[in-house]
Amino acid sequence: MSALDRRSVSGIAQAVNSGATSAVTIAEDTLARLAAYDAVQPQIWICRASDEALLAAARTIDARVAAGEVLLLAGVPFAVKDNIDVAGFETTAACPAFAYRPDASATVVERLLAVGALCVGKTNLDQFATGLNGTRSPYGAPRNAYNLGYVSGGSSSGSSSAVAAGLVAFALGTDTAGSGRVPAAFQHLIGFKPSKGRWSNRGVVPACRTLDCVTVFTGDTADARLIDGVVAGFDAADAYSKPLADRAIARRTIGVPRRDQRAFFGDLESEYLYDRALETLSALGTIVEIDYAPLQEAAQLLYSGPWVAERTAAMADILASDPDAIDPTVREIVSVGLETRAVDLFNGIYRLAELKRHADTLWQSIDLMAFPTTGTTYRVAELLAAPIALNSALGFYTNFVNLLDMAALAVPAGTRANATGFGITLIGPADTDRTLLAIADDYLAIADLPPPPPLDLEGTMQTVKLAVVGAHLKDMPLHWQLTSREATFVGAFETAPEYRLYAIADSVPPKPALVHSPEGSSIAVEVYELGVAEFGSFVVEVPPPLAIGTVALSDGTSVKGFVAEPRALTGAQDITHLGGWRAYIAQIT
Repeated sequence: MSALDRRSVSGIAQAVNSGATSAVTIAEDTLARLAAYDAVQPQIWICRASDEALLAAARTIDARVAAGEVLLLAGVPFAVKDNIDVAGFETTAACPAFAYRPDASATVVERLLAVGALCVGKTNLDQFATGLNGTRSPYGAPRNAYNLGYVSGGSSSGSSSAVAAGLVAFALGTDTAGSGRVPAAFQHLIGFKPSKGRWSNRGVVPACRTLDCVTVFTGDTADARLIDGVVAGFDAADAYSKPLADRAIARRTIGVPRRDQRAFFGDLESEYLYDRALETLSALGTIVEIDYAPLQEAAQLLYSGPWVAERTAAMADILASDPDAIDPTVREIVSVGLETRAVDLFNGIYRLAELKRHADTLWQSIDLMAFPTTGTTYRVAELLAAPIALNSALGFYTNFVNLLDMAALAVPAGTRANATGFGITLIGPADTDRTLLAIADDYLAIADLPPPPPLDLEGTMQTVKLAVVGAHLKDMPLHWQLTSREATFVGAFETAPEYRLYAIADSVPPKPALVHSPEGSSIAVEVYELGVAEFGSFVVEVPPPLAIGTVALSDGTSVKGFVAEPRALTGAQDITHLGGWRAYIAQIT
């Protein structure tokens, strides 16, 4: 397979402009990458330029450079979410019955092409940009490039996967409720969501026209800054376009949700990674907990309030003429808008104005916010089984941003054990886009994040990490129950200092009981990794009063592990002071 390393926007442009390489060479490399990765995720794309068309466009770029032009994006391959018009391609919004062929490209695309960027094709999306997960498309569900069992994030699913897999150097998405941020978090990318009106929406199929923003996915902040420099600016053809403005943030007081208002949906890894990100950010400014409830109330207006009718308005024609052409989940969501009364809408507008005033007042005491981009992630199968409830969880921290006219920048903040990305979003008042990029630079410089993990090219087997504390330790009587399931030893660890260890009375062979306690200590454990099916068969054999729960380790991560029911402590001996089961066995033998 061709190397699928990430691609640098600035690096490619500099090399083509200097003559170190050519746009044709870049295009040929792009075609090789596409051919290599198509077997892994063909569903990233809805349509692509033909090989000859791509090479012809590259030759034109080379001719311009040879004639003396310096092109900011010379030969840089990019992709476009298929709700944004590109001349020569159909726009489908992931609905074949809706497809049309535009006469001209969207303004943002025209500006990119004018400075030498090379459009590779149109990417898949949650239909009509309705969703944050990437599974709502008749063209298939793009997967997370680092673990194919997990969602890519949406609705800009194909765009994020194309950049993560190294197929293109950057990709355009859109963002109404978080569609340019959630996929960035899941796939270790930068997701730049400009202030409303900073980038033109002319030539974009609307989701909620008053809220929509075109966005970009890149591998680093420098490339996001470069793209913003090319496409930002007033467009008289877009009624919602604004004159370009850049507002600086003088201080760095960072607002975060109160601890009791944070939601991680049972994902302890995400909670740990967020806490670690806040520790890093504390070196840049003062962390201040804020009341998230008013922002969350604003977020609810998007799907649980009258703004869902704006999505309905954007789809009114096809909803009336061909409802069966619409994805069932999308249709269920937007059909509610048909019942929205004008009275409900005006009451919603009034309440949003009050919440906006609260948010504007908030900026008097803080300079920016740093929220989890999402509290967790999900497998594709899970989203298909519960498409609305789980999608709502993904939008918990994102839905309010455009309603309250804020700028946002999603940045990586760690890697889960399953290789999917965890990210934070820096949020500021409108027009603080460039300052957010500068703050992200400072954060990433000290965060000491590892590079993204290797791409998942074959479908990683889903595994579970299991902490054992007693008879299943290596060389202990029940260790065979792990080896027979081909469990792999991960390492020796200690629990967080919040556990007590007991020797269960009259247990054959002797077994311990691990109990969570605020007055506990760290206990030695061994962690093994085994397949999901093997883990399930192992759990079935665990006898009472033992059970399998979640065990927190001293490094902040969590794994599955042995815990005990209260009855296990009847007559049990407290051996916490020994620090582990091996020390106890050595004492009694």
